[in-house]
Amino acid sequence: MSTRAARTGKADGCRGIPVPRRRRTRRGAVLPPLRTSVAGPAASEAGRPDDRLERRPDGRTDGVVEGRRFREVLGTFATGVVAITAVDPRDGRPCGLAVNSFTSVSLDPPLVAFCVAHTSTSWPRVRGAGVVTVNVLADGQRDVCAQLASRGGDKFAGLSWTGSPGGNPVLGDALAWLDCAIEAEHAAGDHTIVVARVLRLAALADGEPLVFFRGAYGSFTAAQPEPVLPEPAPAC
Repeated sequence: MSTRAARTGKADGCRGIPVPRRRRTRRGAVLPPLRTSVAGPAASEAGRPDDRLERRPDGRTDGVVEGRRFREVLGTFATGVVAITAVDPRDGRPCGLAVNSFTSVSLDPPLVAFCVAHTSTSWPRVRGAGVVTVNVLADGQRDVCAQLASRGGDKFAGLSWTGSPGGNPVLGDALAWLDCAIEAEHAAGDHTIVVARVLRLAALADGEPLVFFRGAYGSFTAAQPEPVLPEPAPAC
């Protein structure tokens, strides 16, 4: 897998994990910060730990997982990248965002899930449609991904797309698409886990997927099968 592309900055919706506040007793004595837990790989950049706390080699500081270390470790888990698209029912314009937390959940019924930061400015427009379309992005769509991950402006300016059977944007050159009805949303730390039921789907191309690894876009290369060697002739 190659990660030649430039590293990305803050995407639409990314935000830090707040630093725990200190507690005070009735007499005003300062106690250590409350212990907190960070939920799942969807968490993004964290606040800076108290400089007076001793930092340990395992990335923990007085029981609190340091955000920078958390992202570094979770970045070793390579993921695909999808674009979640819809048509805003308020103005009839296409809207969307890029997500790398997409996963299948269930075969019966067919369910998928993805995570969206609470600070996302695009998600309120997308979720208003009720039915969204998941576009599986191809390796050649790095610029498309970066455009959809940006904040503000017309994210679909210059993008080629057609309508899915449900009417949502299917991006040109995407590997596949899935029309999905939002079924549930679960708050999880600084993100929301969205569960959706697959209504329709199709694979469009046989190309390679866009990959996200160690904070950078990359590409996937399938391993070549080992050649089958003939068995040696029996000894005389």
